[in-house]
Amino acid sequence: MRIEKMENLDLSIVVPVYNEEENLRPLLAEITAALKDEPLSYEVIFVDDGSSDTSFAVIEALHQADSRVVGIQFRRNHGQTAAFAAGFEQARGRYILTIDADRQNDPADIPAMIKKLEEGYDVVNGWREDRQDAFLMRKLPSFIANRLIARLSNVPLRDRGCSLRVFRAEVTEELKLYGELHRFIPEMVSFAGFSMAEVPVHHRARVAGQSKYGISRTFRVIVDLMTILFLRKYSDRPMHLFGMLGTAFGGLGVLMGLYLTWLKIWAGIQARQFWTGFRDYSIGERPLLLLAVLLVILGVQFLVMGLIAELMVRTYYESQDKTVYFIRQVLTAEKQT
Repeated sequence: MRIEKMENLDLSIVVPVYNEEENLRPLLAEITAALKDEPLSYEVIFVDDGSSDTSFAVIEALHQADSRVVGIQFRRNHGQTAAFAAGFEQARGRYILTIDADRQNDPADIPAMIKKLEEGYDVVNGWREDRQDAFLMRKLPSFIANRLIARLSNVPLRDRGCSLRVFRAEVTEELKLYGELHRFIPEMVSFAGFSMAEVPVHHRARVAGQSKYGISRTFRVIVDLMTILFLRKYSDRPMHLFGMLGTAFGGLGVLMGLYLTWLKIWAGIQARQFWTGFRDYSIGERPLLLLAVLLVILGVQFLVMGLIAELMVRTYYESQDKTVYFIRQVLTAEKQT
């Protein structure tokens, strides 16, 4: 169900919620206090991601008490990415800010982030300079992941896991979130050509509720990273990747086959009778021959996959009238009268 959008606002705050009944009222109070002296019209969009506690009942009560509160309830748990996507779709603000519901992010940082955005950036990311989390389970894996992703993606952020982030509305319109891609929003923003900044923000220890994160998500991050890197480099030209792999594997298989063929010919040359020596030298039982055949087959498969992917990409862009570029602005000559 889609909420009908009314007048535009200055700021929409999107808050994914999953079993955070104890944190919602204090969080809203902190947001209200942080924006009390700011000349901004705003809304707070709580997206209940299938909570099993009374989180949505609290959201309903907050909505009744404050018309700036918007509530969205999922029928079941879909994950944080889906919660962000739903909040972005319903947002009415020209700026859209995301923040966690666990109160580890400090709403007092919101005015400074908006001020930084108004310097001309499209996105401002929070950097938890003094992170209040367990070192082994949270800080160390996050440090390693940030360094690895920064090196592979060429997006030099120090903190990708901070949900405190503010966008211009046109940025969220370009983001197509699914799976668990909220972890790679900076990479998607960079791929679309938007400008980003990073500012230090406060981080607090959790005082209520239970953390929803664990070390197991590290493995999912690796898989999602491969997806992002593929989409960044080859989403509109998949044959460049599959063709390269197909040529490499197929070419290696052909070279191995030629090597074995040369060995058989050389055995014939060294024999008194060429055909006798050629026939007697067996390569059929050598593992190298099997490997050569498998590599050629694999190379052909990659080439076919590349052709199919090219057809799918062409269908995707042409059927939906999508472009392969992102425009910031266009300067045109005024019509002469």
